[in-house]
Amino acid sequence: MKFRLMKKIGRICHKFDQSLKKISQKRSFNQKKFLTFLLCLTIGVIVSSACITTRWTVSGSPTSTYKTSWIGNSFGGGKNWVQNNIEGMYVAANGTVYTNSVWDEAGREAGIYQDGKIIGMADDTHGWSRTGGKAVTVDSKYIYLAITQGSIGKTEKDYPPDGTSWYCVRRYHLSGKPAPFASGRGWDKSMVITSTKGEVTGLATAKKQLYVSDSAANRIRVYSTETMQELRSFSVTRPGAITVDQKANLWIIQNKKGSNPAKILHYSHTGKQLPQEITKVVKPTAIAIDPQGRLLVAENGPLQQVLIYNVTDKPVQVATFGTKGGVFAGNPGEVQDLKLYGITGLGTDAAGNIYINSNGFNRSGTDLRKFSPSGKQLWRLLGLLFVDNADADPQTDGVDVFTKEEHFVMDYSQPPGKQGTFKNYTLNPFKYPQDPRLHTSPDATFVRRIQGKPFLFITNMYSSFLQIYRFDAAKNSKVAIPSGMFVGTNGEGKKSIAGNWPPHQPEKGEWIWRDRNGNGAFDEGEYDKSEDYPYLGGWWVDSKGDVWKTLRTQDSIGIRHYSLQGLDAHGNPIYAYSSMQKQKTPSMFTDLRRIEYFPETDTMYLSGFTVDHPAKGDDTGVVGSEIVRFDHWSQENLTPRWRIVVPHDTTGKREVSTAAMSVARDYVFIVTFKTAEVHVYNAATGVQVQQFKPGPEVAHESGWIDIPHGIRAFRRSNGEYLVFVEEDWKGKVIIYRLMG
Repeated sequence: MKFRLMKKIGRICHKFDQSLKKISQKRSFNQKKFLTFLLCLTIGVIVSSACITTRWTVSGSPTSTYKTSWIGNSFGGGKNWVQNNIEGMYVAANGTVYTNSVWDEAGREAGIYQDGKIIGMADDTHGWSRTGGKAVTVDSKYIYLAITQGSIGKTEKDYPPDGTSWYCVRRYHLSGKPAPFASGRGWDKSMVITSTKGEVTGLATAKKQLYVSDSAANRIRVYSTETMQELRSFSVTRPGAITVDQKANLWIIQNKKGSNPAKILHYSHTGKQLPQEITKVVKPTAIAIDPQGRLLVAENGPLQQVLIYNVTDKPVQVATFGTKGGVFAGNPGEVQDLKLYGITGLGTDAAGNIYINSNGFNRSGTDLRKFSPSGKQLWRLLGLLFVDNADADPQTDGVDVFTKEEHFVMDYSQPPGKQGTFKNYTLNPFKYPQDPRLHTSPDATFVRRIQGKPFLFITNMYSSFLQIYRFDAAKNSKVAIPSGMFVGTNGEGKKSIAGNWPPHQPEKGEWIWRDRNGNGAFDEGEYDKSEDYPYLGGWWVDSKGDVWKTLRTQDSIGIRHYSLQGLDAHGNPIYAYSSMQKQKTPSMFTDLRRIEYFPETDTMYLSGFTVDHPAKGDDTGVVGSEIVRFDHWSQENLTPRWRIVVPHDTTGKREVSTAAMSVARDYVFIVTFKTAEVHVYNAATGVQVQQFKPGPEVAHESGWIDIPHGIRAFRRSNGEYLVFVEEDWKGKVIIYRLMG
């Protein structure tokens, strides 16, 4: 009701503004100011009488016309968020979980968790060319963290010289504060430099000694935990994760390389290789000893299980933990307690509880679980989303929501942050190893129905491609199957995508791939190719399944329209350059950025920089300076219904700009780049009707909007609008809920 009232007020404002413009052409400026005052006074009375608030104030007080929620993270923000990924993990006897990852946007590369709660983090792992790593271990006094320290030019403060990175172990107190030592390196003297050639891949402690896998040198280096002086080293080829058994001997993962398979090797704590080894493993990624003295190995190959060995004498596998085949067993992609996927962390506590982290594939995100010895899930923490946005399935009225790899089922009656259930993981690297999500960095999803069937269309931060996925409902699979892909032209006359993936792609120009034989792989003869202007502004998929893109060209024909030619025998959408239409860029645009077309009403929304409001420098990722609506687009009508000037950079400092836009039914939504403010405009008039920021449910905070499609709006049948906004700082997608 409140939003409808603002819509009516917006129309009044628009009509009154048009009248003012006419009057100002005939009468004095003072008369116009007086009329403007009357208008403001009138609207103020209307709004006050309706007892509503329409804007987010500078002080940060939320309005009463929307609510903030989120998906993808167990916590909403402030001091509580689950890190983006966990790539190394250690579990203490009391169940405290210490983690490490190369990168967390908000600086929690090394999180500390217990009883399903966040209890701390290792300080100072982020910034100053410093990142986390892939290994962590703990003893009774210290945390030992693998990190990378890059150069920043301050060698006098003990940073690496230019062109050099230090691969270090950094020592911390159990509180998470750095623990310097006499011979320590780095600005606070808490680091020991293990290598300048390659990262630390394993850490363990025994008998006051720290064992470090130096992968580049094919050695295990041994340090005193008190002085951090190197005591000795011994040779191990391709060493990875390490654990220590009850005899203080070492079990070390020997990582696979090329045709050389992975193994689990056994060494005494003095460095003597012992005869026991485990060879029947495909991709071991983590390793631990349980209270019974058994060896637990995370098998990240097709089994997706924890393999359990009795190692009293010759290693014998005695059990497994987790469902065989992981998340791809049963109904493929369906998430269940014991179905694992992409295992990166493993540990046990003194009671025999088992802790497992699944990262998905290509760093999909954190899924940390604690199980009882019998296999009951006791708690779970999620940090699933990074540089990602969501969209709603139009056929299920927003109940089914998809990100690039995850499917959430929503219950909007639940409290904020509890509305989305992570139901399915849609990527299967074993069945579809050429899935573009494994080889690229996609970030925003369009969900569309074509002939009643669901499809995902996914683009990326640079608008350089559009990926297409279908589903096979007949096999009850929840996995998204690679179906098609558009790429842009490489401006240097080279392949559109550098490297060996995808196979058989054209040597130059751009292409459309379609999975003509239905196997989800890029095969010879499946490409349609062309050459076009290389700089892309944005993609759009309309409700009929037609694909649109804009070119950032000064040419007068900068819009490409690929009409859907139907579905092939395997259910793949058919697009072709032979049926592509080139359409004119309206004359007010100098740099076209975004496009959204609605065939039901024949309405086109375009954004970009214009003659009246040009770009200040080459601001590549933004919406531009104006959004313009055109009616009767198919009749080649280039006369705008309205033009909106949106927040954009006028100083060259890039402090103010609009990152993304989305149109849903009666409203146009935009989100600003650095401040993450959402502005709402009446789609009929172009008049702004609302403006807001993240609410208290997410601690009034958001990171920058990093992607071209960082906002996506959807209108439900009850008139409610769902507005999804990327929030990669603390690993989630924000959902704003507004009543229309």
